[in-house]
Amino acid sequence: MSLAVAFQMDPIESINIDTDSSFMMALEAQKRGHTLYHYHPRDLSLTGNVLTARVREMTVVRRKGAHYTLGEPRIVDLSTMDVVLMRQDPPFDMAYITATHMLEHIQPKVLVLNDPAEVRNAPEKLFVTHFPDLMPPTLITSDKQAVLDFRAQHKDIIVKPLFGNGGAGVFHLKPDDENLGSLLELFTQLYREPVIVQKYLPEIRQGDKRIILIDGEPAGAVSRMPQEGEARANFHAGGSAKKTELTPREQEICKAIGPVLREKGLVFVGIDVIGDYMTEINVTSPTGIQEINRLDGSALEATLWDAIERRHRENKGT
Repeated sequence: MSLAVAFQMDPIESINIDTDSSFMMALEAQKRGHTLYHYHPRDLSLTGNVLTARVREMTVVRRKGAHYTLGEPRIVDLSTMDVVLMRQDPPFDMAYITATHMLEHIQPKVLVLNDPAEVRNAPEKLFVTHFPDLMPPTLITSDKQAVLDFRAQHKDIIVKPLFGNGGAGVFHLKPDDENLGSLLELFTQLYREPVIVQKYLPEIRQGDKRIILIDGEPAGAVSRMPQEGEARANFHAGGSAKKTELTPREQEICKAIGPVLREKGLVFVGIDVIGDYMTEINVTSPTGIQEINRLDGSALEATLWDAIERRHRENKGT
């Protein structure tokens, strides 16, 4: 069964083929005989309720400096695709949200993953608040006094932008740090949204675990180890990958959230766990496939495409 698969993603020429999960998804889809197309969200057009995109047929190969070829651009009705994969990186801003609204016009005829309406309703740092027993003490607010009271209660805290990604703008503030007021003023100037404040978890020194769930089931995990003197373990912030296995608590977390993810059509999800707590649920453009594959000798992209093809068959009623 050959499928027409459109990747809505960032420019293909700028990706790192050694770390990018979308690249692995494209390689596996191509291996299975699917026809690939590439377009950027800015290439979308909605005329009435007809959604089109300026796409290019794409082939990929694991060859640095020459990892892709693109055909000539042409405008296609996206409802003629079998699968559309929403894989552009955040920021989760109004442009991102607008793209989710536009993609809803081709559902359910086309399988769009992750489900755009559910992506829109599940920002990483907000979605996790629906599982209060699984998350650390957390405050989301624009109220400076509320933040001060939270620090007075929890001492060490993490302050970060609500819609940030990749570890950008994450600050660890100790009880005697005098920069909290200035930091909140800066955040107010840079962002219109509230900030998110969490109790600092010292277990971060043992790693921030990224767990990949595919159609609600844990498929693999990697510990992201922070550099010396760094409070962030994100790979974008210089964190290193370390082989790991799921603890009983992490299995409990996955079991609790898995059915919800499956029901919402969130097929490819990456959760972040520090110690006994889940800190984020990443549904926009999760990463980690290549790091887990290298450490575990696995092929998560194959598991993922098994799930996508199964979803496509169910979507078509076959």
